[in-house]
Amino acid sequence: MQARLFDLDDLHSFSDLSTFTQNIPIEWVESALHLADNATIRRRRLPADQVLWLVLGMALFRNEPVAEVARRLNICAQGLASDQLLAASGVSKARQRLGCAPVEWLFRQTGATWGRERYPGDDWQGLQVLAVDGAVLRTPDTPELRAHFGSGNTSTARQTPYPMMRVVALMNVRSHVVLDAQLSPYRHNEMRLAADFIDRVPDHSITLFDKGFWSADLLCRLADQGTARHWLIPARKNVVTETLETYNDHDRLVRMRVSPQAQRKNPALPETWTARVVDTVTDQGTLRTILTSLPAADYDTEAVAALYDERWEIEVGFRDIKSALQHNALTLRSKTVVLAYQEVWGLLLAYNVIRREASQAALAHGVDPTRIRFKFAYQYIAAQLIVMAAAQPLSKTGARLSELRAGVAQLCLDHRSRPGRPRAVKMSKTRYPVNKQASPLK
Repeated sequence: MQARLFDLDDLHSFSDLSTFTQNIPIEWVESALHLADNATIRRRRLPADQVLWLVLGMALFRNEPVAEVARRLNICAQGLASDQLLAASGVSKARQRLGCAPVEWLFRQTGATWGRERYPGDDWQGLQVLAVDGAVLRTPDTPELRAHFGSGNTSTARQTPYPMMRVVALMNVRSHVVLDAQLSPYRHNEMRLAADFIDRVPDHSITLFDKGFWSADLLCRLADQGTARHWLIPARKNVVTETLETYNDHDRLVRMRVSPQAQRKNPALPETWTARVVDTVTDQGTLRTILTSLPAADYDTEAVAALYDERWEIEVGFRDIKSALQHNALTLRSKTVVLAYQEVWGLLLAYNVIRREASQAALAHGVDPTRIRFKFAYQYIAAQLIVMAAAQPLSKTGARLSELRAGVAQLCLDHRSRPGRPRAVKMSKTRYPVNKQASPLK
């Protein structure tokens, strides 16, 4: 008998995770499951379609054992008792069979589709506002994970206590949906990871960078490809410029030399490149210089200077992932390389589902998507999923989703400006090892 991929005929008979199944089309799920590494004809208690939802459930219930997540969400093969306990080893093997490729593909599909959605007041002078930045996530300290991910060095010869995975993301700072991301071991360069998805930045957009992404190759590639793709980045320290044109006291056009190292890596780069320089005084009274590809004829100085403050919205997104979804957990829960990648792709996918659901709720009730409290929206959706999984039939999914969005829309922040606060080091490095047995502070 010829082996085939998992039975996809019964995708519509999933246990009822309506927020997931209504936001993620069945066709996307079907395409994702065809990327699973293993084919099977065996009728399993946790077939691949259910394991995919389980991975998303793991992101929503970080403090629960994985088998308990499956039980809470009523995830099991159709026809098997949902109240029977699932062995932890069986759940782990089911996740291994699924692999990380289907979850990664599904995340990228949501990012490419939802990240380009426009909402009223979403644009900045006709451009989508995006941001690129990186973060790190700790993994459990196993020989396999340390060998693959590596870690940073301390002031002594020792390495930091936990292996670390690097995440670089492209985010829509108005809806906070992650359009794209790259995962890698800690030692990989953030700039090179960003270069992997820079060609997929949508047209008619402005991308905000941290100064760590300063690269003539990266920025020129972004601006030269596509239509109306612009960038904005703080000036690198001691950058040498030649003024070509002055627009006003705080705005000018400059020319810079491309470094020999950059030209060796990319011989197609020119010897020089131009950018617009805008100077502004921050709320703390310090001078900030930013460079941009936005033309002075179309975008005035004050608007460009104020725009850079929105780059901090991607930091808010990372905070929501680490603090709300992960409950400030010290490490990820997965203890093998494949499952660690699967867990983080599932984390990004679940984050996008919540952000998209919050944006749809905001749209239905005429409020700005950024006014929806992520933490409370996540908690509300997670609680509703448990009720929905055990209560009502699929025929009422649409009505329940409307009720869900109505509830999410009530979790709005009041209209108020964000207080300006300088960045601060919350915890200094220490040469002493971290007690891995200690519980994280609540």
